Amino acid sequence: MSRPAPLAGLRVVDLTRVLAGPYCTMLLGDLGADVIKVELPGQGDDTRRFGPPFKGGESAYYLAINRNKRSLTLNLKHPRAQDILRKLAAGADVLIENFRPGTLDALGLGWEDLRQINPRLIFCTLSAFGSRGPYKDRPGYDFAVQALGGLMSITGDPNGEPMKVPIAIVDITAGLFMLSAILAALRARDRDGVGQRVEVSLLQAQLAWLINVASSYLVAGELPKRYGNAHPSIVPYQVFPCADGWVAIAVANDGQFRKLCGVLGVPEWADDERFATNPARVGSRDLIVRMLTERFAAWRLDDLLPALETAGVPSAPINTLDRVFADPQVQATGAVVHVQHPTAGDLPLVRWPFELDATPAELQRPPPLLGEHTDMVLRELGLDDAEIAQLRDQGAI
Repeated sequence: MSRPAPLAGLRVVDLTRVLAGPYCTMLLGDLGADVIKVELPGQGDDTRRFGPPFKGGESAYYLAINRNKRSLTLNLKHPRAQDILRKLAAGADVLIENFRPGTLDALGLGWEDLRQINPRLIFCTLSAFGSRGPYKDRPGYDFAVQALGGLMSITGDPNGEPMKVPIAIVDITAGLFMLSAILAALRARDRDGVGQRVEVSLLQAQLAWLINVASSYLVAGELPKRYGNAHPSIVPYQVFPCADGWVAIAVANDGQFRKLCGVLGVPEWADDERFATNPARVGSRDLIVRMLTERFAAWRLDDLLPALETAGVPSAPINTLDRVFADPQVQATGAVVHVQHPTAGDLPLVRWPFELDATPAELQRPPPLLGEHTDMVLRELGLDDAEIAQLRDQGAI
């Protein structure tokens, strides 16, 4: 019999909007935390209007990253709404915010204020550029950080314009780094008995996962180039056109290259000193890629892919999303979960990407309607119906 979800019993106050913060808090909710999404009355999270497409009046973008949460509307410019947030923080384990730097401090709701109310609180701040340096007060979005942080200088066709990653990858990875840091802070609180402030910035997140590209520059001082779908230091590691489509080839060692040559009917290439080792292939990149392109052009994908799989050559077709979600391996992982939404009806969502066999994640709530749980949360804080009605009349909720 499974035990409760790992974070069951923890309360998270989510003051974030758009992608990085909501993605992090969705994963906390998947792991069992009670996530209270605080939104501006009448407006809510910006992503509610990021569309089309829409379903049941909600954007697909918003629906993708807000399951397992309850929505509470608060106008934080109103003193009584500020008092409600203080009550929430007093009983919370984690508070996450991505306001412009200094906004919550000016309202008396910053880290120094809330830690006096709840010394065990984990207070997580997300910003574009962090709390230090000349850019600390600048607003920023994923796209701008992909540009400023160097990612776009290495993405795209070598002869074309710089390209962003189509997914807001800086936001997603910042959300994951936040999740890791929050879990570490909770573990430290278990040990030490006190909370702490956690900070993550989009720029720091992007720099952190430049990994080998950043290391190559720092070690060798050479600016990386754009290689399109190719790899700067592994060959062949790119896409090739076939007779009826494209194939991705990921040959990461010399043994795999020998197997590839066998499939293509040119085993002698593996013994050619120009191609026998990966450094040699990198040095002869243009030649071997041209030779491989000629061989691949004669193959149909239905013949090539099974032959590569049998030989043990890492490869894949370039799937569109209809093929992705129809793929038997994707289906075997249970990658899509369904929940009933109050206006959208049956709602398919991409499942969380981890398995815990004893304390599994759970889909407990659909993405909430704006303010759907305001009265419920306020009653949990001890307010009665008359007080709630008064707050609504005053514009605090």
